[in-house]
Amino acid sequence: MKRPFFTKQLLGRMAVALLVNLAVYYGSRLLSGDGPRRCLATGLDRALPLLPWTVFFYWGGFLFWLVSYAVGMRLDHGGPGRFLTAHVLGELVCFACFILFPTTMTRPEVSGHGLGAMLLRLTYRLDRPDNLFPSIHCFASWLSWIGVRRNQRIPLKYRGLSLAFALAVCLSTLTVKQHVIPDAAAGILLAELSYLAAGALARRRTARREGAEVK
Repeated sequence: MKRPFFTKQLLGRMAVALLVNLAVYYGSRLLSGDGPRRCLATGLDRALPLLPWTVFFYWGGFLFWLVSYAVGMRLDHGGPGRFLTAHVLGELVCFACFILFPTTMTRPEVSGHGLGAMLLRLTYRLDRPDNLFPSIHCFASWLSWIGVRRNQRIPLKYRGLSLAFALAVCLSTLTVKQHVIPDAAAGILLAELSYLAAGALARRRTARREGAEVK
């Protein structure tokens, strides 16, 4: 019989990932206080238009992460636990940045009465303009693609869609004015570096275990 996709181990890893994310996001707000914050907006950020309809991609990122994290953790490519380790390492870097390098941005007024505009106004009410650098939205979305991009057990079409949606989520953070370009770039770079570091740790654990078995 085939093993079920959602094993206890997978559910446990996903729960750890969620708890780490919540602890980093809300814990850093408690520790960073109301001190001065930097704005990293560039001239290109100010030139980008506000596109309220892209908020659907912004919120769709949560469903994208749920599916992609489950696939990435279940079919870990490059060592068991590598995906979760990369997530935790990246989140810890975000935590340090949120406290040591707090940032903010100025949001525009949202006009219109369409569904996108209404959802964007709700987003602004629910989420303060802080904890911006690096963008966790971009970090998690790019990591979601990294976890599947070289895994030959996953259909090429799914990997292509994963890349397309990761890019759409990252771009949406800029067009709904939730992040600026340095935030997004740092989030993507952080995902790449965290996955590399997690791979190095996985190889070290494997070598250590094999060495112990030989002895």
